[in-house]
Amino acid sequence: MPTGLALMPGIIDNHTHYDAQITWDSALSPSPALGVTTAIIGNCGFTIAPCRPADRELIMRNLTQVEGMSLDVLRQGIRWDFESIPQYLAMLDRQGAAVNIAAFAGHSSLRTWVMGEQAPKRAATPAEVQEMKRLLQEAMQAGAIGFATSTSPAHNGEGGIPMPSRLADDDELRTLVGSLKESGRGVFMLTKGGQTKIDFLEELSALSGRPVIIAALLHNKTNPHAVFKELEAIAQANARGRRLVGAVSCCPLTMDFTLHSPYPVEGLESWKRVLGLKGEAFKVAISHKDFRDAMRAEIAAPAVFRLFNGEWDQVQVVQVAAPEHARYEQRSIAELARESGVDPLDFMFDLAIAENLDTVFTATMLNSDEEAVGRMLNHPNTLVSLSDAGAHLTFFNDAAFGLHLMGHWSRELGKMPLEEAVRRLTGQTAALYGFTNRGLLKVGHAADLLLFDPATVGRGPKRRVNDLPGGAARLHTDAVGVKGVWVNGVKVADGSGMLAGSPRPGVLMREFAA
Repeated sequence: MPTGLALMPGIIDNHTHYDAQITWDSALSPSPALGVTTAIIGNCGFTIAPCRPADRELIMRNLTQVEGMSLDVLRQGIRWDFESIPQYLAMLDRQGAAVNIAAFAGHSSLRTWVMGEQAPKRAATPAEVQEMKRLLQEAMQAGAIGFATSTSPAHNGEGGIPMPSRLADDDELRTLVGSLKESGRGVFMLTKGGQTKIDFLEELSALSGRPVIIAALLHNKTNPHAVFKELEAIAQANARGRRLVGAVSCCPLTMDFTLHSPYPVEGLESWKRVLGLKGEAFKVAISHKDFRDAMRAEIAAPAVFRLFNGEWDQVQVVQVAAPEHARYEQRSIAELARESGVDPLDFMFDLAIAENLDTVFTATMLNSDEEAVGRMLNHPNTLVSLSDAGAHLTFFNDAAFGLHLMGHWSRELGKMPLEEAVRRLTGQTAALYGFTNRGLLKVGHAADLLLFDPATVGRGPKRRVNDLPGGAARLHTDAVGVKGVWVNGVKVADGSGMLAGSPRPGVLMREFAA
């Protein structure tokens, strides 16, 4: 381990959702203070452009559901100075940001622009697909970094209706992804559902000639071999000359939630019958024995991927609403259910109903087996990713993923040399996404820099702050061991956090290597 301070290229966060936040917060808090100098937005295809004025409320309501955002925050915060993707990019260019930005064209927004209210309900017609292709080509010409989509069943919009991209058939994806070949650059990124097979994604790579970023590859202790089978399929595709990369996380997937917005379970098939219900109707529905039995049966059955797998010892009560329940705080649902002599699911639901759904829980759902996660991080066809910075603001905050990789995985566990951790966070990502002058400490490259102490670098504990529009709360984490962060040669953060005055030296990146 090096002694003294170390200088490295700034961290490139390749999986963020700052599309809305950047319109009211050009500092992109907290990322710059955590060593991030470049952020890629629009992942999963959940963008806010293109968007007609008539569709703004729908786009915001979908983000509230799929990305765990507050509708009031979005209504107060988003500055709608655009409709098309070129106009959105021009706005970003004008206002600047604390970090460099690259933006995906998002599938769900393209579908909504072309198909309106039918976007989340049916397959597109050939004419509609061609119009989406035209818009995508327009976005690529304006400087989008590529095309992003989602087929994940966990991605639902308002009322539990699937996000629009989930209604796309294979031919629609072939047309849109294949059109990247005409642009001669760009990447295709998707968050895939279990029904989307690696061989189909290999076909899309062949059609487009472009890299394919496959998210979210997370380890599931109840189905421990599934993710490695997918990584092997990705490796085989690469051996055949394709460029497929699995997006993996170096963080355990831990979420705070209430049953007002229970994101961890919303992807379950059994949950669909209550998606969209509110208030008393929702509480009555989740009280029924047949609903709970169906949920228990689904959780007990094997599955390739789902967020929640019934590991009740990994679910804790964080905060109760009623003083008489204070003894439950910081204890697991498994332990509390045993004491009460009831099933864990019944205990959690009954407690939440008794507290008008205000009970705050936390769940560690995936990526908790460190031996397995270490293997994934070191796999030659993976990309360290999935911070989700800018989304799920009340659920979790993994914006410090890079500091965690260097501190926990490199220094504490010794699973990866520090030099390799730095490469994974900088040069590897820059090369994959076509950044020609970032990701290396090299004469002629942009001065995106992170100065840190290798002996202490890491992420601090999570805490809640109330700095969103309207004073709304979000989870925050502080940097540990960071001494300075520079973007294009301008200092934006030091050991105390973001510098006063909100410097905005970041640029909108529009040109990428083929």
